Amino acid sequence: MSHHHRHRSQEKSKIDLKLYSRILQFTWKYWFRLSIGIFFGMLVGGSLLFALMMIPQMVTVVENPLEKKSAVETVQKDPLSTTGDPQLDKLLGQVREYSRKFSLPVEVNGTEIRVTAPVEFSFHAATPDGTLAWPLLALYGAGFALAWLAKTSGEFLNKYFMNWVGNRVVADMRAHIFQRLVAQSLRFYGKRDVGDLISRATNDTSMMEHCVAQTVSELTCSPVQLLACLCAVWIACARAQTYSLLVILLIGMVIMVIPMAILGSMIRRVCRQTFARIAIVISRMHEVFTGIRVVKAYHTEARETAEFEKVNNQYFKRQIRAVRLQLLVSPFTELVAVVGTIVFLVFACSQGTRLSDLAALLSPAFMAYKPLKDLSKSFSYIQRSMAAADRYFAMVDTHTELPEKADAAELKEFTGSIELKDVEFSYEDRKILDKVSFSIPRGSTVAIVGETGSGKSTIGNLVARFYDVDGGSIQIDGVDVRDYSIDSLRKTIGVVTQEAILFNTTIAENIAYGKPDATMEEIEAAAKQANAHDFIVGGHHAEGYQTNVGEKGFKLSGGEKQRVSIARAILRNPPILILDEATSALDTVTERQVQEALNRVMQNRTVLAIAHRLSTIRHADKIIVLRAGKIIESGNHEELLALNGAYRRLYDTQFSREEEA
Repeated sequence: MSHHHRHRSQEKSKIDLKLYSRILQFTWKYWFRLSIGIFFGMLVGGSLLFALMMIPQMVTVVENPLEKKSAVETVQKDPLSTTGDPQLDKLLGQVREYSRKFSLPVEVNGTEIRVTAPVEFSFHAATPDGTLAWPLLALYGAGFALAWLAKTSGEFLNKYFMNWVGNRVVADMRAHIFQRLVAQSLRFYGKRDVGDLISRATNDTSMMEHCVAQTVSELTCSPVQLLACLCAVWIACARAQTYSLLVILLIGMVIMVIPMAILGSMIRRVCRQTFARIAIVISRMHEVFTGIRVVKAYHTEARETAEFEKVNNQYFKRQIRAVRLQLLVSPFTELVAVVGTIVFLVFACSQGTRLSDLAALLSPAFMAYKPLKDLSKSFSYIQRSMAAADRYFAMVDTHTELPEKADAAELKEFTGSIELKDVEFSYEDRKILDKVSFSIPRGSTVAIVGETGSGKSTIGNLVARFYDVDGGSIQIDGVDVRDYSIDSLRKTIGVVTQEAILFNTTIAENIAYGKPDATMEEIEAAAKQANAHDFIVGGHHAEGYQTNVGEKGFKLSGGEKQRVSIARAILRNPPILILDEATSALDTVTERQVQEALNRVMQNRTVLAIAHRLSTIRHADKIIVLRAGKIIESGNHEELLALNGAYRRLYDTQFSREEEA
């Protein structure tokens, strides 16, 4: 192996170990249930080993009955003598030893076995013709059944506790990635596809859920069962003085490891591609469903269906490749097991191995097949899980959230002014704001106007600290907004946007979103101020405040949604209010209703109004005109009209259009 390949292999091992350790970190808090599951997994191995050790003893009695006949007759004449048959003597000795060790009500005298409780009776271990007496066979059968019952009970409890831990861990991981995603900045969401984020939070964690929930139990149970089988083979080999099967088993396991490692690497790579493809499928569905009005308006259902089928088929092809590789694991394991068994049987026949020795050797070998197969299946699932874990932790490790100082100041009361000093901001390679400076005194209304793309909304986002400035500073009461705690800053600032964002819950809960402990009286008072109370209780919405608004407020009109959004801001009662083109998407009548609500909410507050319709900001204390990220004019309405500059042209153009309309 070259130095380059060796280095890559070492790096991959480090990454894998890091991923495994990070997943395990989620399990430590459930150590008690984990320990119980591991205990029952070990119990499975112990009971399996006990059952395997009984099989050759049961086979002994059907082997060479004529040889045992003379031995039985000898003992019946002299009960104190041995049978002369080593296997029968050994079997009787084991019964005697078990009775003494576990204080059983059983006595052994020659071939006679006497049970003293709960009912006293006796029988000979072997009949005169050398076959095992049925009571002893029943005794061994009962012992074997009890051992198997302990094994199956242990498997059930092992799988239950391990599945509980696995499902709980993945639920925690899903909650963790959701927490990390909602903490990301708006800049992050501007660059990422929502469908991909949903896929990572749902599809990738579901893949890990299936793996962790299913394979954790197998990984704690199957190795113990396999170890029990290997121990049984080793004991049987030692008794038979042949280690051939043990060697064959070990060679077979080594033969399986190398190809499985290669297959595992291929499975992981293909599965990573598969998860990327399903993210595209989910993204496509999300995009079409959220834009279904446009799809219907342009009658492009057939085209969108064809596009979806295309990305869906690409995902299908990747998925089939992954399935094909996974399905290769099981046949390969079976092939190695069958070839190994044939090799051993040929070797055993050539050596004249006894039936009881074969039973002792082959029983655990056959029993080892299931845990080996389970482990190989778990191995392929683990590779799928690691592909999902790669994507999961890549997202978890993304840090775009706005930094907050450890000793951040609390903005308890706004008393002075908002100052923008030489503010610069760029989005990727495009400069949005260039050396913007102005002041908003407490209690005043400052409006920002300009052409689309001039940077109006960006100023509002920077004041609310949805983004951080690239240069200059924004100060509230003389303190940089980056030095305030984000919680206290957001409590001081209320935002009403052009697109009213409502959640799929009741009108009342949407109004109380910023103040979840608000009383119904407070909610209704805010709705009245926002001109929303009448339409809520006026009969258009049968359940009034308890009406569910639907996905994104689908059941409400644009004006109704906007007034609910304003009521939400009023209830929060912030001293600073940012209005981001709050009436631009409304008709004239609805705009008048919303504007009345805004006029109420603007009273006794400091307002930054990003305006599209100039009629809504005529009475602002100051109007700032932006062009290409720079301030080109500022003043009140009359002053700007008198300048006959950019504001006058905007005003004349807009009002001439309204008159024409």
